Amino acid sequence: MARILVVEDEPAIAELIALHLRHEGFELRLSSNAAQADAALREALPDLVLLDWMLPGESGISLARRWRADPRTRSLPIVMLTARSDEHDVVLGLEAGADDYVSKPFSTAELGARIRAVLRRKAPEVLDTPLTLGALSLDPGTRRVSWAGRPIHLGPTEFRLLRYLMTHPERVHSRPQLLDRVWGDHVFIEERTVDVHIKRLRAALSQAGCVDLIETVRGAGYRLTLPAAAAAAG
Repeated sequence: MARILVVEDEPAIAELIALHLRHEGFELRLSSNAAQADAALREALPDLVLLDWMLPGESGISLARRWRADPRTRSLPIVMLTARSDEHDVVLGLEAGADDYVSKPFSTAELGARIRAVLRRKAPEVLDTPLTLGALSLDPGTRRVSWAGRPIHLGPTEFRLLRYLMTHPERVHSRPQLLDRVWGDHVFIEERTVDVHIKRLRAALSQAGCVDLIETVRGAGYRLTLPAAAAAAG
């Protein structure tokens, strides 16, 4: 279930958004100003922020720029929501760091579609799309994982970890990055927690004969890579 932070100061609009997005299966948190939004991000990173341009105090444009300048929130998916719809304002919003732009008044169906499109591009691991990488398959809906048809039994955390790695194959992920994206936030969790769960994931993969999928990149983190022979077979 994707977690969305909605930053909107108009209660009626915030309530409409929350009602629709919860119906679509998203987990919602609401903030009405920049200070509340910052506090929410300090507690845990959401999967996406729906950000109103016009906020009391600090504007949404200013917030987006500030978040993009912070390494912890630099890659946070942002959809800007605003009554400003001329070309100059759209360009300004996108240049500030927004990944997409929805103008008021908006269709709730379009809003949901745009949010899912951004998540597919930037955080595909939070959607319930079955994944296949060579002979490795993972189905979020049934919680089943297999290698060449052989079932792999994973705990909840190892399942989320593998799911994230499968959506970003061949990329090296640092421990802080994995804690942010798999656990939700790394503020109160030790980085060695990642090592423990990587070890458990490798143990489960070894039973199916594919332990070499998870590589340790010295001094950098971990990477999921598909051996050439397995990739050709897949």
